[in-house]
Amino acid sequence: MSALVAFSVTPLGVGEDVGEIVAEAVRVVRASGLPNQTNAMFTLVEGDTLDEVLDVVRKAVEAVASRAPRVSTVIKVDYRPAAENALAEKVQAVERYLAPGR
Repeated sequence: MSALVAFSVTPLGVGEDVGEIVAEAVRVVRASGLPNQTNAMFTLVEGDTLDEVLDVVRKAVEAVASRAPRVSTVIKVDYRPAAENALAEKVQAVERYLAPGR
């Protein structure tokens, strides 16, 4: 896997309670079958190619846009052709430095 993307979608013009609409984006990501994680601020998706991952992001944005008149999207890309399992490895690298005795 060489493309790791963190993104968030914010539906605009639908009021403050947007969780139900944001869930539509997460459904798209999970249905993609690509490794992913969702936290309070972003959803991360990892794939073999940048095109593959950005296609999932596009579909997630479109899913939210189907329920909101406007969508704000933030995207951060880490593209490393030689990387494997970056979704887990990046966190594990930091955790090793946080381990007692380091």
